[in-house]
Amino acid sequence: MINKYWILLLIFTLFLGCKKDTKKPVETSNQQTEETSSKVDDFADIQVLKYKIPGWEQLSIDDKKLVYYLTQAGLSGRDIIWDQNYKHNLAIRKALENIYTTYDGDKTSENWMAFETYLKRVWFANGIHHHYSMDKMMPEFSQDYLETLLNETNSELDTEIVAVLFNDEDAKKVNLDESKGLLKGSATNFYGDDVTAEEVEKFYKNKPQPDPDKPLAFGLNSKLVKENGQLVEKTWKLNGMYHNAIKEIIKWLEKAKGVAENEEQTKALGLLIEYYKTGDLKTWDEYNVAWVEATEGEIDYINSFIEVYNDPLGYRGSYETIVQIKDFDMSKKMSVLENNVQWFEDNSPLMEEHKKDSVVGVSYKTVNVAGEAGDASPATPIGVNLPNSSWIRKEHGSKSVSLGNIIRAYENAGSTGKLYEFAHDSTEIALHKQYSAVADKLHTALHEVVGHASGQLNPGVGTTKETLKSYASTLEEGRADLVGLYFLMDKKLEDIGLTDNAEKLGMAAYDDYIRNGLMTQFVRIDLGKDVEEAHMRNRFWVSAWVFEKGKADNVIEKVTKDGKTYYDIKDYQKLRALFGELLKETQRIKSEGDYEAAKNLVENYGVKIDQDIHQEVLDRNSQFKSKPYSGFVNPVLVPETNDDGNITDIKVTQPESFAAQMLDYANNYGFLVE
Repeated sequence: MINKYWILLLIFTLFLGCKKDTKKPVETSNQQTEETSSKVDDFADIQVLKYKIPGWEQLSIDDKKLVYYLTQAGLSGRDIIWDQNYKHNLAIRKALENIYTTYDGDKTSENWMAFETYLKRVWFANGIHHHYSMDKMMPEFSQDYLETLLNETNSELDTEIVAVLFNDEDAKKVNLDESKGLLKGSATNFYGDDVTAEEVEKFYKNKPQPDPDKPLAFGLNSKLVKENGQLVEKTWKLNGMYHNAIKEIIKWLEKAKGVAENEEQTKALGLLIEYYKTGDLKTWDEYNVAWVEATEGEIDYINSFIEVYNDPLGYRGSYETIVQIKDFDMSKKMSVLENNVQWFEDNSPLMEEHKKDSVVGVSYKTVNVAGEAGDASPATPIGVNLPNSSWIRKEHGSKSVSLGNIIRAYENAGSTGKLYEFAHDSTEIALHKQYSAVADKLHTALHEVVGHASGQLNPGVGTTKETLKSYASTLEEGRADLVGLYFLMDKKLEDIGLTDNAEKLGMAAYDDYIRNGLMTQFVRIDLGKDVEEAHMRNRFWVSAWVFEKGKADNVIEKVTKDGKTYYDIKDYQKLRALFGELLKETQRIKSEGDYEAAKNLVENYGVKIDQDIHQEVLDRNSQFKSKPYSGFVNPVLVPETNDDGNITDIKVTQPESFAAQMLDYANNYGFLVE
């Protein structure tokens, strides 16, 4: 999985793709010297950064072409994520951008500045709902002001849509509160307005799998609507839904196929093209097998409808792409995890029947990003673990990558003193400074390489989206987190040369994880609201569960000093044992498809925040000026051609500004805008 999504030195702890989550609150204390050079813009709760592409000049011209064609393919589908996120997003974006580029009135007023900020927030989130909280972002200007701007610029936007921007309608992009209706309470554009969650589950339950041992990802690439009272899938494919964008994607993928590095890569690209043409989910599986087995060469990519976090039912994949260039030096250093993945599986605390006898085809690389689009941009993961299909992972393996240049760009964005505010004592701070950077990298690697590859379903148990439903994503991310946490304190990491002191490494990681899970991550949530994002939930339920279960032995002590709350770990070895116990139970839940246990675990430990603690965290955090969320503009790849029109070189430049790149994308890749 890719995990949309933590930043700076603590960024490494969990990926978004498995969207590894890139939005963890900043706690590091060392001020970086390149802060101003990496920041492009900041507004509201966002800072926009830029990243470089190391090693670009060392690539051959064909490799540069391959990267260029793949990034063009990715950008060609940019409008898809906007439409997936909300049915009116494209119309809203068109109107707001027309106002922005044509308005010639007063641009010094508070209203205009509020309008600019709102537009930038919409650009960043690929729609009107916050990229992380999923709440609708409310403009800080009046409806009358927007209507004036629309009139003065001859911009068209339906009056009902204008009203939605300011009222309570479609308030949540992804709602996980079943009492509000998982679909009725969600604004995502994956289902018709009159389709219920119960109807969806029944529809797919009655749809036979051609091969139950190799289940197809039903619903991954379609919208489910009603026509004449019957449920119908509108497939995202050539001559289907999103045709105009997909036609362009295919055009650029065909060019990429023509300069592929080897036969394996050529085969995978050919299958991806065929999948876009037909929408056939069997072809999607064939593509994933070919892609995961194409491990040679310097260029790799992610492209299609992949992660299901934006679907409250966990069926439909959001469009995203990442184009990558391998960092061979760092990949070689971390390859030791690939070579020892079976040892970790054999020595995990799982029940024996839930362990894999043979963990196959796991690859882990550090890469440098050359371009991103869709759900991976502007808010990007820091790593990827794919494919998501359990049977493909079991039989053919998976690819895990760490996005090295993205991580370095985060590191260069500056930092704050939050560590000093929320850490319990000087020993905790010293451990963080000495070991957390390495611990976070290793936790990421263990999470992706070992965690997502670990464990197996019991025979006859359905996929997690069928069995665990809306809790599947947070359970999977928590399970992978727990694998990493359990092994971070294992002497095996010393034996294979990844640390000089596994005990201190684990101590630093445990301090950071508990402090974040029980306190600092709450700075992203408005007072009175529940935790809803999958990664935040998993950090919360993991931390809250071990805190409660360890109370009898005083494993973690809740301390009050000078009116401030801290969590002080008293026994790290017992905490490790609790992580192992919870990992065993979480794997059991997944292996057996135990929905009630999943629901109880998440709802009891990962949703409701103590309001006194929440208020305190917000108050203590208010002294810091750093933005809680970061994202990126992409470098601009500029082809140079000869008199015959053939590409002779491709140069890397940076966009003039965040707004300039967003407008350029709208002008050149707006294939779904009417």
